[in-house]
Amino acid sequence: MFRQQSKGQSRTMERWLELQGSRDNIMAASPLLDKPWRELQWGEKQKELQYVKKYKPEIEDVKHLRVLMFGHVGAGKSSFINSVSNVLRGRMSIPALTSATTSDRSFTIKYETHKIHVGRGTSKTFLPLVFNDVMGLEDGNNRGIHASDIKLAIKGHVKEGHKFNPMGPLTKDDYGYNPNPSLCDKVHVLVCVMSANASQINASVLQKMKEVRETASQLDIPQMAMMTHIDAACGEIEKDVKNVYRSKHLQKKMKDFSAAVGIPMNCIFPVKNYSNEINMKNDVDILILSALRKMVDFGDDFIEKHLNCHHPPILLQNEPNWAISLVLRLWRFVLLKW
Repeated sequence: MFRQQSKGQSRTMERWLELQGSRDNIMAASPLLDKPWRELQWGEKQKELQYVKKYKPEIEDVKHLRVLMFGHVGAGKSSFINSVSNVLRGRMSIPALTSATTSDRSFTIKYETHKIHVGRGTSKTFLPLVFNDVMGLEDGNNRGIHASDIKLAIKGHVKEGHKFNPMGPLTKDDYGYNPNPSLCDKVHVLVCVMSANASQINASVLQKMKEVRETASQLDIPQMAMMTHIDAACGEIEKDVKNVYRSKHLQKKMKDFSAAVGIPMNCIFPVKNYSNEINMKNDVDILILSALRKMVDFGDDFIEKHLNCHHPPILLQNEPNWAISLVLRLWRFVLLKW
């Protein structure tokens, strides 16, 4: 009797283990986490939109916050700029030209500032947030943009419209070199763009990214990363963009990129660029606005901390005769005593 009960219990235990193992395998095979690992307020689009639209640098000499986008060829830098314009203007627009057939070669060849305006006609105004796009990074020394050109752009030494030359970097003797950059010419936020659908980052491209980041770090310029093509990289995100922070595959991609480039996870933002859509989508907009808000915050902190020192104290600026008056009074006092 005891032996039969033991056998029955054994079979029950084996069956339980089989079921438990099957359940564990199903859970392990699930492409989605039970809960998102990062919270996002999907219903706060208007709040986030107004936050970005109402931003204005407090320093008078800084007319706009400048964001520089760089990354490997085909990462979606220009498409992101277009997507930002779509969100802020509330309709489809293409300020930055893109191509769907040249992913192995950079479609962007010149340095161009993309300004975003709202309204039309006499009511048209430009937002104090501009984006610069550069040629993509490629494997090898004579392909794509040189890392040194991106470093010069960060410091404001690249003139508007300069055509990048893969065969040779920009020098001080070139026409496209800006010897005296203003505060507005310099970059306030550096954004590295990476495609989530890319198999891996080439070693030479990764080294160029690190070189650019080192220069930005020396200048204390805040750095972020955008991970694009998230819908192409994960079928669950393609079904529903709200699965972005539940996708195990995307989370791993972001962690791998963070470890390879050195950008912290809380500074990496997955976004879906507008590509085949002809109408706006709230969920796509929220992802873009989430990244935009951090660009504004990080850039404004940099301007306040590092560029505010270029302005004289308010007392001397508004009352230029104050110091002179004080010196004259002291000199009169000395003469009387003498």
